[in-house]
Amino acid sequence: MSEISPAALRGAVDLSSLRNRPTPPADGAPTPGVVDLVVDATDETFGQILELSRTVPVVVDLWAEWCGPCKQLSPIIEKVTRELGGRVLLAKVDVDANPQLAQSFRAQSIPMVVALIAGQPVPMFTGAVPEQQVRDVFAQLLQVAAQNGVTGTLSVAEAGAEPAPAAEPELPPLHAEAFAAIEVGDYAAAIKAYEKALAENPRDEDALAGLGQVRLLDRVQGLDLQAARAAAAEGPLDVQAQFDVADLDLAGGHVDDAFGRLLDLFAQLPSDQRAPVRERLVELFGLIGAEDPRVVSARNRLSSLLF
Repeated sequence: MSEISPAALRGAVDLSSLRNRPTPPADGAPTPGVVDLVVDATDETFGQILELSRTVPVVVDLWAEWCGPCKQLSPIIEKVTRELGGRVLLAKVDVDANPQLAQSFRAQSIPMVVALIAGQPVPMFTGAVPEQQVRDVFAQLLQVAAQNGVTGTLSVAEAGAEPAPAAEPELPPLHAEAFAAIEVGDYAAAIKAYEKALAENPRDEDALAGLGQVRLLDRVQGLDLQAARAAAAEGPLDVQAQFDVADLDLAGGHVDDAFGRLLDLFAQLPSDQRAPVRERLVELFGLIGAEDPRVVSARNRLSSLLF
């Protein structure tokens, strides 16, 4: 995105029911502190987080465990937040566990990232994006916050910066190569790195999951949602057109819609043309997770169609 403005969501998101209304702090009061710069927000605690947005911009990451693109985007947002050293607070919202917040933000698809400046929602982005774009949007957010007088910094000690977090295990070389490619938006290079990792170790589950996620990101970049839906409507048996819309639905968090579209297509195709659709379904099942009830239901329907 090229510009963010608080006016963009004014009137579209109603957070009044979540707001706490404590007495404003007196001039010279100490800067508010939090346990960590990355916090889990709930329907019950969000009022406190909303008040903190009068001191620093609060970035709200709406996600869910089943959302593959969320797993790609959330670590990047957390990394950039921590690097800003208390100038931004990240509030993570599990939409399944906090329906009131999901409804308040009108989260039609996830991942959805919205900022709060002095209680005012500011749109950032939806869907997984490269790290450089995340950094650019965060820089714009800080500019908008400064224009609105929100320029505080959370205390480093109170934000939990000490003791320093334990170093994460070093990534295997090909995984590190894939992550570096993802950060600059080179999905083709990331795919090759993950494919090499799987060639070396076919049981590398992290590489398999990463490959599926990056393939999805590579497929959806550059797709126009309206054009894709129009093409799918005109060609109900056009496999590629249906694949495009299913990918866009899954990337946007509409899991049941994506599975339903491909299962309907599978049911209508002649048996000798079904293999690519089955393969795509299996790939998407892996992105969401075998234990997810939507995957279980879709697998059952696929089995009934096969036999």
